[in-house]
Amino acid sequence: MPSPSLQSMPRRHARIIAAWLLVGCALVAATLVVGGVTRLTGSGLSMVDWEPVSGVVPPMSAEAWEREFAAYRDSPEYRLVNRGMSLAEFKRIFWFEYAHRLLGRVIGLVFIIPFAAFLLRRMIPPSLVPRLLLLLALGGAQGLLGWWMVQSGLVDIPRVSPYRLTAHLSLAVLVYALTLWTALSLLRPAADDGDPGATGGAGLPRGSAGLPRGSAVILGLAALTLLSGGFVAGLDAGLVYNTFPRMGDGWIPPDLFGASPWWLSPFEDRTTAQFNHRILALLLLAGVTALWWTCARRAPAPARTWAHAGFATAWAQAVLGVATLLLFVPIPLAALHQANALVLFTALLGLTFELRRRELPRGLPS
Repeated sequence: MPSPSLQSMPRRHARIIAAWLLVGCALVAATLVVGGVTRLTGSGLSMVDWEPVSGVVPPMSAEAWEREFAAYRDSPEYRLVNRGMSLAEFKRIFWFEYAHRLLGRVIGLVFIIPFAAFLLRRMIPPSLVPRLLLLLALGGAQGLLGWWMVQSGLVDIPRVSPYRLTAHLSLAVLVYALTLWTALSLLRPAADDGDPGATGGAGLPRGSAGLPRGSAVILGLAALTLLSGGFVAGLDAGLVYNTFPRMGDGWIPPDLFGASPWWLSPFEDRTTAQFNHRILALLLLAGVTALWWTCARRAPAPARTWAHAGFATAWAQAVLGVATLLLFVPIPLAALHQANALVLFTALLGLTFELRRRELPRGLPS
């Protein structure tokens, strides 16, 4: 439930700040997609230094490119994986990583400059400032976490740690979710009890009181499935058992839980990581389908729209996932699968938000 200061916020100010936050969401989403492509193309270790200010300007001369390439040739990835790579080939992987880092810097500027302007013009209510400062802090932490992730692949083994990669992904999804939820809270605030002038509060139909909780559970499952994909990506687990619905000749692969100790297998064993991702994806597909069926009969119209989007996206995601696996992870299809995961997460977050803002107050009959 929004605080009184948010409820009394001028609608024009709320729409302006919400639009600013939605632009931030779009940029975070773009960064996530570009980051996925960077991973798929093996470009993430092409920039071996972190220069937050001077790194904004890419190499602009032949000499600058030679210096950048020389630094890369000293890295484990060049020595062990890409030895003999030409400068032209290096440029192709460099630009993916450069675009990923540049988007991160753009997000910082798009957030900080308008935030300062809104504060000076007193357009942000005091109750919203801590939340926006939290988003700012998380964004800064994301940059540090990204470099910490890259460092793990610059030591001996030319591969970033799956743990750090998934942590980097997790924080990006968290920033995206908090930003989108805040924007929706400004665009469609819930009603205060007894306030006939508020925009929400239509309530849920009788018999639908459990929908907000069920939607939140499915949203959490979507987040877990998305993050399990981080370990699949980090371990290149999509390159084993390229069959479906079985894994090889059976439903359960013989080398499941192959790491030592066994309980690290979900995070360090490729077979187990893929198996877990399959199970979570199937559970998510069933959960989204059941939620859609219930919402189609019982939820208010705005929530039904989100539910329809989630249902269509979930089935598209299943098709994309299976096709990506069977075709041995082609980059365009794998990138689309990763991008669609965020679309599905967005639809489920929007559905959860819409149901929660219409939830009946405690003590009233359902």
